[in-house]
Amino acid sequence: MAQEFFVKSSELESKVRQLLPSQGGLGAGFDLSASTQIIPIIDLTESAEGSNVRPDLQTAISFNDNTAFAISNATVTITNTTGYHRIFGVSSARGDYQNNFILSDGVSTKNVWGHWSEGNVQFDFIVFLSAGTIIQGQTTNASAYLNGSSKQIATIDGILTSPS
Repeated sequence: MAQEFFVKSSELESKVRQLLPSQGGLGAGFDLSASTQIIPIIDLTESAEGSNVRPDLQTAISFNDNTAFAISNATVTITNTTGYHRIFGVSSARGDYQNNFILSDGVSTKNVWGHWSEGNVQFDFIVFLSAGTIIQGQTTNASAYLNGSSKQIATIDGILTSPS
């Protein structure tokens, strides 16, 4: 016979209220409970969130939401839109030159990726941009290139963006 007991956790109660706002969270007079009985669970999270597309497909590149860039001997802002962005492509140099990706908040900068030697190197990384932050690509010579694309994959709140 299964045993049932009550769980008192403000952290769990807060998460239930966040995940089930249409149900009013736990509601008045209801407590979280646990049981020793094994019950199969079907995950309906994607449907409940309004998306039936797998997360990897939501990050797919499409014609309308892909921004290509080609940088040589310059510093160029790739995007300043808040959220999560995938940055991918190839860094090329014909000589010992620098290619960098830089995060900037308008006051200071941080190199987040770099290529400092002759040859070709692929890059593919994700950056998070908060309000006022930008991602830039920079090459230090006309014989150095950053060619690639950026795509926003999620909003600042972490909600995946579907291709359009």
